[in-house]
Amino acid sequence: MASTFFDDPRLLAPPRVARINFDDGSYVLRSPEPLKPYARCIGEWVEQWAAQTPDAAAVAERTGDGHWRRLTWRELRQAVGSVAQALLDLSLPPMAPVVVLSDNAIDHLLLMLAALHVGRPVCTVSSAYCRLTRDYTKIHGILATLGPALVYASDAAVYGPALAHSGSDAVLVFSQGAETIPRARAFAELLQAAETPAVMRAFDAILPDDTAKYLLTSGSTGHPKVVINTHRMLCANMQMMAQVWRFLEHERPVIVDWLPWSHTFGGNHNLNLVLRHGGTLYIDEGRPAPGLVERTLANLREVQPTLWFNVPRGFDMALPALEADDELARAVFARLRMVFYAGAALPQATWERLAAVARRVRGADDPVWFTTSWGSTETSPAITSAHWRLDRAGVIGLPLPGLELKFVPNGEKQEMRVRGVSIFPGYRNAPRLTAEAFDEEGYYRIGDAGFLADDTLPERGVAFNGRVAEDFKLTTGTWVSVGTLRIRLVSALAPLAQDVVITGHDQAEVCALVFPSPQARELAPDALAARIADALGALKREGGGSSMAVQRARVLAEPPSADAGEITDKGYINQRAVLARRADDVAALYRSPDDGGVIHAAA
Repeated sequence: MASTFFDDPRLLAPPRVARINFDDGSYVLRSPEPLKPYARCIGEWVEQWAAQTPDAAAVAERTGDGHWRRLTWRELRQAVGSVAQALLDLSLPPMAPVVVLSDNAIDHLLLMLAALHVGRPVCTVSSAYCRLTRDYTKIHGILATLGPALVYASDAAVYGPALAHSGSDAVLVFSQGAETIPRARAFAELLQAAETPAVMRAFDAILPDDTAKYLLTSGSTGHPKVVINTHRMLCANMQMMAQVWRFLEHERPVIVDWLPWSHTFGGNHNLNLVLRHGGTLYIDEGRPAPGLVERTLANLREVQPTLWFNVPRGFDMALPALEADDELARAVFARLRMVFYAGAALPQATWERLAAVARRVRGADDPVWFTTSWGSTETSPAITSAHWRLDRAGVIGLPLPGLELKFVPNGEKQEMRVRGVSIFPGYRNAPRLTAEAFDEEGYYRIGDAGFLADDTLPERGVAFNGRVAEDFKLTTGTWVSVGTLRIRLVSALAPLAQDVVITGHDQAEVCALVFPSPQARELAPDALAARIADALGALKREGGGSSMAVQRARVLAEPPSADAGEITDKGYINQRAVLARRADDVAALYRSPDDGGVIHAAA
C-alpha cells in the first residue's frame, strides 16, 4: 500500500484531537471535526442503494451444494418489502420485538431489515443458547424478558427443542422444518407477500430515536442486560466512521465475515458498514475453530475481500495456513486495504506474524494497514478509531467526530467515560441499571481504562489499559493490570497459547492458567512445559516488577466451555467465569508443594 494512502486526507482523516484539562486531574478528548448529517434510519441505506446501484451485489451466502446464493441491492429491497408487508399483515403486538435465535444468513438479514423498515425492534440472540447446550433455562429467561411478537430460527430441528417449553406465545417462523412445529410458519410464506403502500407509510413514520435493536450484553456479571440501540445511534456511528475512513466514499467495501449479528462488532459495525456504503457482504460459515477455520480461509481465498475484520483468535487460527501456503496468502491479501482487529487486544506476536506474511506475498513497498477501534454494545459500537498508520498493537485510536472521551483518575488508572449522540439511552425496563451506567455529567461509564500514548502529543492516540474492575492487588500492595499482562503473556507464549487467564487475587505472586493452542497440543507434555517455562523466564527478565512477572502456569486440559460462560461465540475468554469455575486449578498454582502439574518460570 503506497504511503500516499496514509498521507492523503481524501482517504484517511489526519489524526487530530482537542484536549480539555480540569482541576480535578480529569481531562476530555474530542475531535475538532464536527459530525456531519446522517441517515434518519437504517432503511434509508437500503432504499438508497436499491435506487442508485440496483444491480450491484449486496449479500451472498454458501448454499448446501457449495455455490453462492447472491442478492443484488434491487433483489434485497424487493425481498425486504415482501417480508415487511408480511409482518404488517400479521398484526403483531405493538413494539414487541422480532427475536432471531440462529446464526447469520440471508433469511436472517431479510427479516432483520424488514422489521427495521417498518419500525419494529429486532433482537438477535446468540445461537449458543440453543445450539451448544441442552439446558434451555437461559434462553427461556431471555425470551420472557424480551416478550417477542415473533421468533425466527433457521432450522426447526436445531432450534425447535429450545422453544418447546419456553412459555412464549410468539409467532414462530423457520426457514426449514416449519411443518414439524404446530402453528409455525415457513419463512418462504413471508417472501410471497405483495408489498403495499403500507410498508412505506410505516417506513416514513420512523423517528431517529425509535428503537432499532435490542442487544444482549455478554452476561459475565449475571443475567444479560438488554441494551437499547436506536436508529440515531447506529446511523450516527456509521457517519462518524465515514468521516475518518474517507476512502469508503471512493471504494465500496467487500467483506467476508463470520462475526455474529448477536454482537455489536458483527451486527452493527461490520454489517452497517456494508449497508452505509453500498458494499458487498459475503456471509462466512466458518469460525475460528478447528475444522471451521478452513471454511473461512477458502472463502477469503475465493472472494479476496478489501477489508478483513476479525478477533485476535480468528487471526491466530488462520496464521498457520497462511504461513505455510504462499498461494493462499497471496489470494487472501491480494485486494486487502485493511486488517482490522477489535473486541480484544491483538498480541504483538500475532501482529508481527501477520505483517510478515503480508510482506512476503505483497512486498515491503505495499504493506497492509493494521488498525483497530474501541467501543461496546452500549456505544453503537465505535468510540475511537486509529485512522492512521500504527507501528504496533496497543493504541485504540482517537475519539470519533461527535463524541467526548473523558479520563477520570481511578486508583492507579485513568478510567474512560464517553458522551455523545451514539451512546445508548439505557437498558430496557431497567431504570436502576441505567442510572448506574452514567455519571452526574451524562458520561457512560464503560468500565475500561486508558492513557495517552504520548502525553505531550495527544494526536498519537489512546492506549488501552484493561478493565478497571478486573485489576487486582497482590498481598504486597502492588496493582496488577490484567489486560496489559494478558497480552504480554500471550505474545511471550506464541504460538502455544489460545488464551490465558491471570491469577493472583489475595496472593503474593502472579500466576496464570493457559488454554493451549492446537500447536501446543502437538507437543509432548515435557516439551510443552519446557517451552512455557522458558517463555515465563523471558517475560520476567523483561522487567516490570512483580506485577508483570508470571511465576507459574498451569496448562488446562479442558478447553473453555461456552455452556459455562467461559468463552463467547466470538472466541473471547471471560476471565471471571474461568477463575470461578476452575478454582481448583487456581488453588493448585499456589499450593506447596505443587501437584506436579504446575510449570515454574525458568531461571
